[in-house]
Amino acid sequence: MVGKGEGTGEGNIMKLENQIAVIKYTLLFSNVILWMIGAAILILCLWLRFEPGLEEWIEKLELYDFYTGLYILIIAGLVMMVVSFIGCISALQENTVALLTYVGTQGLGFVCGIIGSAFLLENSTQDSQIQPLIRESMRRLIMNARYELSQKTLGMIQEDIGCCGADGPNDYLDLKQPLPNQCRDTVTGNPFYHGCVEELTWYFEEKAAWITGLTMAVCFLLVCNAVMGIIFIQAIKKENEERDVFQR
Repeated sequence: MVGKGEGTGEGNIMKLENQIAVIKYTLLFSNVILWMIGAAILILCLWLRFEPGLEEWIEKLELYDFYTGLYILIIAGLVMMVVSFIGCISALQENTVALLTYVGTQGLGFVCGIIGSAFLLENSTQDSQIQPLIRESMRRLIMNARYELSQKTLGMIQEDIGCCGADGPNDYLDLKQPLPNQCRDTVTGNPFYHGCVEELTWYFEEKAAWITGLTMAVCFLLVCNAVMGIIFIQAIKKENEERDVFQR
């Protein structure tokens, strides 16, 4: 920073120094928050990837596309943590080159977050790509219900979730298969009303909602940080110009 002097030049420099200090500490605080949320996204994605119950259903129903979004968001979480570290260092150093690098990495984190969220939502929500895959897998299991492995898989899904068939009990009639006991309510004895496509989609959607919500919040924060980074760079350049003029 510049030493004290007299006149308007000194006043402008002191004003710029105060503005730079505000931007610097705001950016530092914002990057600490970004690091924490990035770590939370990474932990949630890893937990969801290796959750035993979910992993078993995905393997049985061959819904591996669900993992694509998680893998991208795991990378996004790591990128966000690195980006926030770069942001703290560049803000403390007040280095324009480091800040330009930081602004660029904000864009990378934003792209990873948006793409990962899009893939995850496209394979976990109502009317998404996951529903035809669940339907196809469930109908295949029903057609092969005479085999022990298919019976166990159907029983696990229908009993645990409380659903019947792909789109309802009529799937068993359409495929000329007997209605199993796992399709019936243990209290009333009536078949479950909802099909497993709908119930499983709700389950996957609920799991994905927290992660995508956090990621969208981080993407907004990345945009704000990039804007602050650009303002910070301009303020530092202006301070250097004022300093040169004042020292002449």
